[in-house]
Amino acid sequence: MAYRIGFGTDYHQLSAGKKLWLGGIQIPHEKGSIGHSDADVLLHAICDALLGALNLGDIGLHFPDTDATYKDIDSKILLHKTFQLVRKNGFYLENLDTTICLERPKIMQYADQMRRVISGLLEASEDAISIKATTTEKMGFVGREEGVVAYAVVLLKKPE
Repeated sequence: MAYRIGFGTDYHQLSAGKKLWLGGIQIPHEKGSIGHSDADVLLHAICDALLGALNLGDIGLHFPDTDATYKDIDSKILLHKTFQLVRKNGFYLENLDTTICLERPKIMQYADQMRRVISGLLEASEDAISIKATTTEKMGFVGREEGVVAYAVVLLKKPE
């Protein structure tokens, strides 16, 4: 069996009046992420982890923010297209571990819902998807509530 590990990270600014999309769901908050797509920082980090595991570049290579096709696109579509590349290469997801860094709102109450969405997109069981959250203890741009960061690590497996 062949295994591949990938790491992804993504950052987005937060702005009043924008929608906050995380893990494929909209979370109620007075601020949301700024981006070319729906700016779902978690799904973008997962895309980068999947692409990195197979040495296929990054999300910007496959879905450039200079392409109007992707303007305001639902990031679930981007993750689905990314995972199709994984399957085309004969791999499937063994497990996914993620961390979201955000001062507010507290998001762990939404983790099960995010896990359901992501597991469906990645053709994996919910127990293969880990979602964690942390603050930066009011330090840096995350602590000042100016932005959000997500990290993702994937383990892919290719059956013999």
